[in-house]
Amino acid sequence: MRTYSPVGFSHVAITGPFWRERLETVLARTVPSQYRQLERHGILHSLTLPQPVPPLSIPRDQRNLTMQVFWDSDVGKWIEAASYALTHRRDASIESQIDGVTELLSTAQMPDGYLNCWYAGREPEKRWTNLRDNHELYCAGHLLEGAIAYFQATGRRRLLDLMLRYVDHIDATFGTGPSQKRGYCGHPEIELALLKLYHVTANRHHLELAAYFVDERGRSPHYFDAEAAARGDDPKKFWAKTYEYNLSHKPVREQDKVVGHAVRAMYLYAAMAELATELDDTSLKRACEGLWRDLTGRRMYVTAGLGPAAANEGFTRDYDLPNDSAYAETCASIGLIFWAQRMLQLDLDTRYADVLELALFNGALAGLSRDGERYFYENPLESAGHHVRWEWHKCPCCPMNIARLIASVGGYFWSQSEDAVALHLYGGTATTVEVGGRKVAIREDSDYPWSGRIRISLDPERDAEFSLKLRIPGWTKQASAAVNGLPVNLAAIRKGYLDIRRLWRKGDTVMLDLPMSPERVYAHPLVRSDVGKVALRRGPLVYCLEESDNLGRRMQQLRLPRTADLRLVPRPDLFDGIATIVADCAALDTSDWGGELYRSDAPRETTAALTAIPYHLWANRNAGSMTVWMPEA
Repeated sequence: MRTYSPVGFSHVAITGPFWRERLETVLARTVPSQYRQLERHGILHSLTLPQPVPPLSIPRDQRNLTMQVFWDSDVGKWIEAASYALTHRRDASIESQIDGVTELLSTAQMPDGYLNCWYAGREPEKRWTNLRDNHELYCAGHLLEGAIAYFQATGRRRLLDLMLRYVDHIDATFGTGPSQKRGYCGHPEIELALLKLYHVTANRHHLELAAYFVDERGRSPHYFDAEAAARGDDPKKFWAKTYEYNLSHKPVREQDKVVGHAVRAMYLYAAMAELATELDDTSLKRACEGLWRDLTGRRMYVTAGLGPAAANEGFTRDYDLPNDSAYAETCASIGLIFWAQRMLQLDLDTRYADVLELALFNGALAGLSRDGERYFYENPLESAGHHVRWEWHKCPCCPMNIARLIASVGGYFWSQSEDAVALHLYGGTATTVEVGGRKVAIREDSDYPWSGRIRISLDPERDAEFSLKLRIPGWTKQASAAVNGLPVNLAAIRKGYLDIRRLWRKGDTVMLDLPMSPERVYAHPLVRSDVGKVALRRGPLVYCLEESDNLGRRMQQLRLPRTADLRLVPRPDLFDGIATIVADCAALDTSDWGGELYRSDAPRETTAALTAIPYHLWANRNAGSMTVWMPEA
C-alpha cells in the first residue's frame, strides 16, 4: 500500500530563513536549557533511584496519580530532541550528557530487562499492574525513540542495546500467548516507537508487537477492567468515567468518531496509518480516513489546535470550539502532524498536507517562544491577557515535543517513490534523492511563508525521467508554474499535486507561484463561539490581534467591517521581519460609560486601524489581550 516514503530530515538541509532561525534557536538555546530544567526539577536525579526514597515533589492528585510517574518519558524526549540537534551539529557537551543519562539507565535496568525508574525506585512489586493510568509503555516508547535517534546521530548503540533488552522483555510480557498479559498502554506511544525500531532493525517481531498493541486495543473482555479488579480497584469507579478517554472504548477499526484525550488520539491514529502502510491493511486505512473526516470537518480549530476541554485534555462535541477556554495542547497539534505525514504516504493528497502545514505553522509553533526557552501547554484563540508563557511545567511534555519537531522539521518537506519526488512544504530546503535510477540533487528556494514565489532547481547526475509532484495548497488561488521559462498546464493537478513528468537534465528549473493574499475565514455556523465573527489568514499563517500592535486597546472591542480592505504591510523591524495585515475597523468607545455596567444606549463606535500578526508569534512581548476571531461589522 505504501506509495511514498518521507526523505529523512538528516538528508534535508534547511536553507530558508524562516525554519533556519527556528532550528538554530532550538539547537543553541532550547535543547541546552531543557537539560538544565531536567536537572533543576529533579528529573535527572530520579534516574539514580535515590535511597531512601525521597518525598514526592509533585503530590498525588484526587485520582491518586502523580506526574512523576512519567518522568522517564521527558528524559527520552529530551534525548531524542538533543540527538536530532547532534545530527545538524555535533556537540561534545550534549553527547556527554546523553552518555551520562545512559549510564544511569544502565544501572537502573533490572536483570530481566525491565527499565522504568519510577517502578524500579519506588514500587517494583507493582510494575505492569496499572497500564491504564501509569504510562509504563508510554515511557518505554519515548526512551526507545531517544535511543534510536542517538544511535542514528552518533553510531553509538549502548543506549539502543539497553532498550532492545527492554523491548525483548515487553515482547515476552505482552501478547496472546497463554502466559502473557493481553494489555496495552492507556497512552498510545510505544506503537510509534516500535515502528521506528522496525525501520532500524528490520526485525519483524518489532512490527508485529506494534500491530499487537493496536489490534488488541478495545477488545472484550476489556483488559483495563480485569487489570483494575486484579489490583483491588472497582473498574466502574474509573476516574475518567469512559474508556473513550484513552481510545479503548471499542476496537480501533470500529472507531469512527474522534473522542477522548487529544494527544492519545493523534498518536494512536498515526500508528494506525503507519501500520496500514506497512501491512497493506485496507481496514486500518479506511478507519483512518473516516476519523480524519470527522476531525477536520467538526472538531479542529482554525489553527489546527485540538481539544477544547481541560477536563479530559481533549474532545467534547461536534462544533464545540470555544476560543478563550481552548485547551489545544501543543502536543496534540504535534501529534496531528505525525498523523498527517503518515496519511500522506498512503495517499498523496493535499488535504493531508494542508492540515500538516496548518498545524506546523500555527497550532504547534505557537508552543515555543521566540527566545526558545518559554512555552505554552494550552493554546487558546482568545485571551484577556492572563495567558503567559512559562519556563517549566509540572507536566513538561510539550517543551521536548516541540523541540524534537523543529529539530527534525526537514523530514516533513519531501517524499519519494521509485519514479517520483513529491514536495509537500516550502521554505528553503535542499536534498539528494535516488529516483528514476539516478541520483538527483534538488533545491527549493523561497522566502516562504512570507512569499509564494518558489524556485526549484534540479541537478541529476545523468538525464533522468521521473515525476516531480508539487503541492498546490488549498488556500491558494490562481497558482502558476513554469519549467525553464515555459508555462506548465495546471490541468495536471491531481489531489492538489501538480505532476510534472519529463526527462530532467542538469540545470532545469521550475518556477512556482502561489499567490497568498490576506483573506477572511469564517467558521461553520454551528460553531457557536464564532457566529458573527471573522478570522484572518494569509497563506499557511493564521493571524491574530494583540494589544502590543493596537494602541493598548482590548482586542475584543474591535470590529472588522466586511467591506474593509485587508492590506499587507511588511515589518522588517518586528520579529526579524514579518508581514502584518492591516485594516480599517470600528472600535467600541468606553470613555462615556463612567461607572455604569448596563444601559439602554448602544456603545459609540470610533474609527480605528487594526494590525494583525501571525498567531504563532503572540505572547512574545508585553502581556495583553489577544484574539483570533473578531466580530464582523
